[in-house]
Amino acid sequence: MPDMVFVDSKNVEAIGYDDATQELHIRFLKSGETYVYYSVEEWVHQELMQADSKGNYLNKNIKPRYQFGRL
Repeated sequence: MPDMVFVDSKNVEAIGYDDATQELHIRFLKSGETYVYYSVEEWVHQELMQADSKGNYLNKNIKPRYQFGRL
């Protein structure tokens, strides 16, 4: 698992990204569960980290496009 960075969000607690595997890890605030999204490009990770609303970016740009699993 990559290092997780805590973020300021109502829904997302922390985000981690592994360059080698292109895995994006998202830990959700309310459930405490971590989901991993596969084959996510680095630029998508960067945009997510810079987004004013991490939850909105995740819902609009990541959830519909990438396969995921729960850790």
